[in-house]
Amino acid sequence: MSEHKQAVIGHDEAAGRFTAELDGHRAELDYLLDHGVMRITHTGVPTAIGGRGVAGNLVRNALEFARARGYKVQPDCSYAQEWFLRHPEQRDLLA
Repeated sequence: MSEHKQAVIGHDEAAGRFTAELDGHRAELDYLLDHGVMRITHTGVPTAIGGRGVAGNLVRNALEFARARGYKVQPDCSYAQEWFLRHPEQRDLLA
């Protein structure tokens, strides 16, 4: 039985970026804040750590941050758009 490691999630609020470190690789989610709206502009995961839920964890962390701050979310990148389609319970955050 193989063990799945969890990515270590970081947040650089000044840069507008969430990062995930896993197995020596770094994934990122970039966002811009504009008048109370978090625009998710890019989500990128290296192929080496793809398919392990890293992008989804980045989006979840970004949404937790947005909800805690009272921001609405505009998913500009295709991954974030798809994520909202698969998670209708989070659509109350949509701008």
